[in-house]
Amino acid sequence: MKAAQIERPLAARVVIVPEPVTGADDVLIKVHAAGICGTDLHIFKGEYEATYPLTPGHEFSGEVVAVGANVRNFKVGDRVTADPNIPCNRCSYCQQNEPNQCRNLRAIGVTQNGAFAEYVIAPEGNVFNIGEMSYSAAALIEPLACVVWGLKQVDAQAGNSALVLGAGPMGCLVAQGLRSAGAAQVVVTDVAPWRLRMAENLGVSAAVLADESQASRLKTLSPDGFDIVVDATGIPAVLESAFQYAKPRGKIWVFGVTPIGSFVKFPAYEVFRRDLKIIGSFAVNRTFPQSIALVQSGAIQVEPLISHELPLDEFGRGLEFAEKDPKRMKVHFRMG
Repeated sequence: MKAAQIERPLAARVVIVPEPVTGADDVLIKVHAAGICGTDLHIFKGEYEATYPLTPGHEFSGEVVAVGANVRNFKVGDRVTADPNIPCNRCSYCQQNEPNQCRNLRAIGVTQNGAFAEYVIAPEGNVFNIGEMSYSAAALIEPLACVVWGLKQVDAQAGNSALVLGAGPMGCLVAQGLRSAGAAQVVVTDVAPWRLRMAENLGVSAAVLADESQASRLKTLSPDGFDIVVDATGIPAVLESAFQYAKPRGKIWVFGVTPIGSFVKFPAYEVFRRDLKIIGSFAVNRTFPQSIALVQSGAIQVEPLISHELPLDEFGRGLEFAEKDPKRMKVHFRMG
């Protein structure tokens, strides 16, 4: 089968490899759509935990083509997506229902070969039916599931005011998630006017250009600050700026993936004096079913976030689009 393979940092190509072997508890999925995530770019650059050579790809959907002897809930022809995170279910974190913090966590497309290929293997317990949802939409369930887990972490409440720094694909998902959780005001900022227009089309309360007037405009929109301030950029300087926009007892949600080893400065006295909370959220934690339901109901729109669709043979071009194209949102590969 064809598979995109990162042979070593900054070296990738499409190769022919054997099809994966289906174990007794596994589901073999013919991939129809798979999206590039920021994590994939970090892996390509050698900035993330990965063993090479590796076929990345952890945001995907497809059709079941084979099942292992012990599989009971899926059959050939089912339309599915899968949670890429494979916890051990034995360590102390797994036993406390914290599988995203598993001491032995494996992940499809990160620690084992993933979905930038014609076929991918997933354990039965990680696979979810998508019904009639499009394969393109279903390939965005994983990033949405990350958002839903974060919403649980910050305990978003009806009537909250929220500020999302960054209107990229993840920022737009966060903004929609906050609205679905009942936030009365959701404001987004970004340096790109066209991204702000997209956020407006997806239902945000206001979209503010990130320039020298940003602070004053945000002050006008919410004079006392925001209940929740989210960094969806992963840029340390942007995260540092988040603290000035939180109201007393507000929450700073660290959602964007900053480079490993990076540090930020924060106003420690202000955190103390204003009862601020700093909250992180990593990956997903049993949030695929809720995410599928949000898309199926129409509460959250995901397909408008897809800016590029390419065949797998153009893997290198897709990586370049995902990193450098000024008009990029989500870049998808279509197989089949």
